[in-house]
Amino acid sequence: MGIRNQSTVTEFLLSGLTDRLELQLPLFFLFLGIYIVTVVGNLGMISIIGLSPQLHIPMYYFLSSLSFLDFCYSTVIVPQMLVGFVSRDKAISYSGCMTQLFFFCIFVISECYMLAAMAYDRYVAICSPLLYNVIMSPRVCSLLVAAVFSVGFTDAMIHGGCILRLDFCGSNVIKHYFCDIVPLIKLSCSSTYIDELLIFVIGGFNMVTTSLTIIISYTFILSSILRIQSKEGRSKAFSTCSSHLTAVLIFYGSLMSMYLKPASSSSAIQEKVTSVFYTTVIPMLNPLIYSLRNKEVKSALMKLLERKISSN
Repeated sequence: MGIRNQSTVTEFLLSGLTDRLELQLPLFFLFLGIYIVTVVGNLGMISIIGLSPQLHIPMYYFLSSLSFLDFCYSTVIVPQMLVGFVSRDKAISYSGCMTQLFFFCIFVISECYMLAAMAYDRYVAICSPLLYNVIMSPRVCSLLVAAVFSVGFTDAMIHGGCILRLDFCGSNVIKHYFCDIVPLIKLSCSSTYIDELLIFVIGGFNMVTTSLTIIISYTFILSSILRIQSKEGRSKAFSTCSSHLTAVLIFYGSLMSMYLKPASSSSAIQEKVTSVFYTTVIPMLNPLIYSLRNKEVKSALMKLLERKISSN
């Protein structure tokens, strides 16, 4: 990502969420609180899963990977946003902007595929329970996670390489609170046809591939659940899937409304509001959704706390 184009711009200015001075400090504390909950929630989820032997199964291996992704891409975005609330200097260097864009693309694209991998895991667990440990072996789970990150890295390289070839010779004010693809495209004084096409092609492929995986998996899951005779069995099966479905609907809804449309069809305010959901709110909500709605996680947490108290 160290390659430079022939742009005359050496730094960008981030406009932030709002230019109203009276809102800067309240928003700083609001998003600081959200970020603290995000960090504590996701790192806490990773720690609980790592320290609890009963959670060393594929479902929680994927969940800990999801928590890692949420922590990473929130950390790529939110600290820069917080600085913008309390500092008059809203500049970010060209290389810093490209680096932020690159890592954001890696983590947000990887999250799409991680949610799809988690849907496949639930499909195998509910539809083929006797073969679950064979199909979802540690090697298979590791390969799936490696593939998820590989796709994220590859797509980030493609998007980043195309942004690097653009010239920025006019305004350097990004009407956003971080360096995202769409606001950067709007600033370029060179042709952005390829970049916009790639957003539709790569973004569309990622959305269709992962959403179809999730839809097909849950179609089979629903069919299997409806064939379960006991009410308790159906309730348990639904409970293991409801958290994942909630996370999927919120995440995919905000992403589709942001990227699967022409770059010129939305206002800066709409883009900022939509982006807030998947850059700050969703990473905070995911560990809460999976912990509050999951009896095994709550049980593991209680055992860890009891062990800590007894050791003291």
